[in-house]
Amino acid sequence: MYKKLNKIIIKHPNDAFISQEHLSNQWRKYNYLQEPDYLKAHQEFELFLAIIKEHVDEIEYLPAEETVGLDSLYAHDPVKFTKKGAIILKSGKKLRQPEAEAYKRFLQEKNIPILGELTGEAVADGGDLVWLDERTLLIGQGYRTNDEAIRQIKELTKEFVDECIIVPLPHDQGEEECLHLMSIISIVDENLAVVYSRLMPVFLRQLLIKRGFELIEVPDEEYVRLGCNVLALAPRVCVIVSGNPNTKNQLIQSGAVVYEYDGNEISYLGTGGPTCLTCPVIRE
Repeated sequence: MYKKLNKIIIKHPNDAFISQEHLSNQWRKYNYLQEPDYLKAHQEFELFLAIIKEHVDEIEYLPAEETVGLDSLYAHDPVKFTKKGAIILKSGKKLRQPEAEAYKRFLQEKNIPILGELTGEAVADGGDLVWLDERTLLIGQGYRTNDEAIRQIKELTKEFVDECIIVPLPHDQGEEECLHLMSIISIVDENLAVVYSRLMPVFLRQLLIKRGFELIEVPDEEYVRLGCNVLALAPRVCVIVSGNPNTKNQLIQSGAVVYEYDGNEISYLGTGGPTCLTCPVIRE
């Protein structure tokens, strides 16, 4: 989750939002806070992309696809990469489920290895899968990721994962809202994590402390501004949505370099921060 990021997959809002008219017709359906501004979204993403390009050698762009919707902007969720290739997931948000097949075709066209895919009743989002270290996988169990998906993911990763730790997620704002495990924890170095402890199970917080993690506690007012959603470009080199000064200052005090982007249209309104906008393929 924190090593040097070498290759990513992203999707430009031009290819996810399509047009202002399309946004006007679709934003309520996808449960956005309000209608995003198409031109501002483009501008925000270009500034975000400029930060990414400074640090990431290879960037692949998902194309526009008629079968998917606005949420396809958040390229992290339809797959999860392992050292053996991608696991094709199936979102717990039904509107997002067509993204899995589109993503699979894209990976095949790019000759990017695929380890396997979820089948049957299994549903999971990439945002519920967090690598605690190279051989320990945290899996959020909630509205977006169910027991059958957990079983299949365990089977797919058994050769290179020593321990899968299941983290039950709270109801919080309800089934229609997006709450992933990565909504409440971002690992930005081998011993540094940004967390929102209010929604974190006690055992997980204690586990992090026992394993020597320093915890950066996100305040309530910054959690709602996606302050807990922090992308590591490299150990302690972070990207965060602007408007989270407390979290930013704590990161800096911990020795981190912090880049900010204005993400009102591309992040806040759709509840998807920098980790959601990027799908890491290769980290050193």
